[in-house]
Amino acid sequence: MRWRIVIGSLISAAALFWSTGAAGAAPLPEPDTFLSGVMPELTNPGGSAPGSNDWSCRPTAEHPTPVVLVHGTAGNRQTNWAAYAPMLANEGFCVFAITYGNFADLPAPLSGIGGMLPIDESTEQLAAFVDLVLAATGADKVDLVGHSQGTVVANNYVKFGGGATKVGRIVSLAPPWDGTYGVDGFSLGAALRGLGVDDEFQLGFPACKACPEMMHGSAFVDRMRSGGLYVPGIEYTNIVTRYDEIVVPYTSGIEPGPQATNIVVQDGCEQDYSDHLSIAGERRARTMVLNALDPAHQREVPCVFVPPIAG
Repeated sequence: MRWRIVIGSLISAAALFWSTGAAGAAPLPEPDTFLSGVMPELTNPGGSAPGSNDWSCRPTAEHPTPVVLVHGTAGNRQTNWAAYAPMLANEGFCVFAITYGNFADLPAPLSGIGGMLPIDESTEQLAAFVDLVLAATGADKVDLVGHSQGTVVANNYVKFGGGATKVGRIVSLAPPWDGTYGVDGFSLGAALRGLGVDDEFQLGFPACKACPEMMHGSAFVDRMRSGGLYVPGIEYTNIVTRYDEIVVPYTSGIEPGPQATNIVVQDGCEQDYSDHLSIAGERRARTMVLNALDPAHQREVPCVFVPPIAG
């Protein structure tokens, strides 16, 4: 009888631990700065942002769709998502992040600089990664959150890379949908093409083969926009900042569509001075992303002062 009591007590204690201890564990810290992911990459090259790439994670009924984070040019799965990965994990999402387009054979930290290869090659890497996520989680689809180049890699995947049936939402931070450096009637990409310099050129871009592809008027941008930018059946949310110094003009990231929502972070919050980098860290944009991924549970979007670069 005593052993039955002891065993029963142990079972009750274990059940209490798993129901309150594990589930009620302290949430991961959520930094508000984009640069908070840089130091971890220096001390732990090739690592993942806290809360991401837990391949034992299984989606819940509340959040049945895994989220895949797709970094921007020169970023990676750790540096770009130090703020987003823990936030989404704390909210109960299964979160995964890829490093794509990097030169993996170089020594660290150079091997961690992603987004350097042609976008079509990076798209193939994203496609393989999404297949791994779907196989590991048992989910039917993923949602993609991209920053900068990561947005066009995501859209290239659903439009030309076989991902149309594997993606439910694409949430884009500072997307260059119409390319960059196309202002006042001038198109840098078109000017270069007029000189016989197209998307494969390396002048000025000794390492970043993707960079010229994102120029306004490039062959890549023209192809992406041909027949309509958006893929039917996918919900799009575009979040841009007026102070974007990389995607110029910032309105390149605003694209009307029947399944698209366009948001300027300064609308309703003039004290938000986030730029191309800090939009991928600051809390206002993060809450907008969370609301886009979980529309049934809208959170109040905060308005606080946000400096450029650091966030």
